[in-house]
Amino acid sequence: MKKGHKSICRNLVKISLAPVLFSGCNTEAPKPNFIFFLVDDLGYSDVSCYGSEYYETPNIDMVAQEGMRFTSAYAGSTISSPTRASILTGKYAARLHITAPIPIISHKRQESEGNITPLKDPDYCMNLPLEEVTIAEALKSAGYATASIGKWHVCDEPEYFPEFQGFDINVGGNGHGNTQNYFFPYNNKWRMTEGYPWIEWNVLPDGVPGEYITDRLTTEATKFIETNKDRPFFLYLSHYAVHTPIQAKDSLIEKYRKKEADTIMGHHNAKYAAMIESVDQSMGALIETLKDLEIDDNTIIIFYSDNGGLLKSTTNYPFRGGKGNFYEGGIRVPLIIRWPGVTREGSESGYPVISNDFYPTMLQMAGLDMMPEQHVDGMSIVPLLKGDPSIDREALYWHFPHYSSMCDVVRYKDWKLIESLEDGSAQLYNLKVDSLEQNDLAPLNPDKVIELKKMLADWRKSVNAQMPEPNPKYEEIKPGK
Repeated sequence: MKKGHKSICRNLVKISLAPVLFSGCNTEAPKPNFIFFLVDDLGYSDVSCYGSEYYETPNIDMVAQEGMRFTSAYAGSTISSPTRASILTGKYAARLHITAPIPIISHKRQESEGNITPLKDPDYCMNLPLEEVTIAEALKSAGYATASIGKWHVCDEPEYFPEFQGFDINVGGNGHGNTQNYFFPYNNKWRMTEGYPWIEWNVLPDGVPGEYITDRLTTEATKFIETNKDRPFFLYLSHYAVHTPIQAKDSLIEKYRKKEADTIMGHHNAKYAAMIESVDQSMGALIETLKDLEIDDNTIIIFYSDNGGLLKSTTNYPFRGGKGNFYEGGIRVPLIIRWPGVTREGSESGYPVISNDFYPTMLQMAGLDMMPEQHVDGMSIVPLLKGDPSIDREALYWHFPHYSSMCDVVRYKDWKLIESLEDGSAQLYNLKVDSLEQNDLAPLNPDKVIELKKMLADWRKSVNAQMPEPNPKYEEIKPGK
């Protein structure tokens, strides 16, 4: 479909949905504001309310004290772009065909390094389709002011930037996954599309020397809140931190260099800890702004990470693995939701939830009608936030048809199966008794392996998941030819 046709389709969808979205509004009470506070590559225990004695996050801890902390929250993928796409659409990354970081194609990278693999990546989607009605578009149609501030990373072309996906404003977001520098100038190399060279593009060209990007994004976020204090708003604050490069303010680095490391959790990186504290200060500034404007009691805060922490920076204690693989450390992340007047303060939920769930949850929180054709893979977790122990869902799924992981995953009750897409081998864990994933139970439970593999196969078919393809170059050089 041509790009112009996509834009026309998208506009038609938005127009047709508007009356439906308004029909579910509660006209007797003001709609709640939403702050979706997304941190990049933050590990499971990288905030102190999840156990760290090295990282200091008093403001994030305060959100947990006033809301609900989730201990089995999952990212939609072990890397950035797929998780972000699932947050915005309420769909599994497999259904969207956005299953890898944009725009990196792993088999091409492997081949450039001289490693010819048996399989190659499918031709996955490089731009979040304009036909998708994002959560921003849904809320905007219901009267919300919307802002995307910070990292975007769900496209390869500028016409798919946040301002074309339901956000009134876009500050500092493009198709790139990180900045080259956390201090101004924050130069990025921006690749317009396939076949074009990389060009320099500064995400925030009007900064001043020495400005720190986490602080700058926070300033822009508080401005947006102040401007829209008299109407409902949706702030999608997506920090570039704590993604590489690991850079922080000298005063904070020095503080953590003097601090005793957390030897149990393995937290000891002073620069990384300083980056986390800057993120926490950002949360503190937002809370202070909400209180000054007397709108904190009507503002829902969702704190979340897009995947597990990078093992070069942190540990994801107590779990195995990290960003880039599908052990718990790569996909289980911190999630805190503060919903004043609804969620019991200091509460906790251990029920498994995932990034697809935010879309229907926010609609229900706002008193809006569900859009099941859009958030087809998500479930509202409002019952959990109101104290119910569970929601009626059978399983969670992940699909990654790319090297280096190249696997599919299902979590069904306490069971977790990791299936290789290269050779069909499987690992099986019972997370209730082995959350560290140290004991592979596949050899002892062949019937359970067969059962869960069938669930994965049926799910792949239902979402039309793309599969890795035979690599002709490997066929030419494989042994025995």
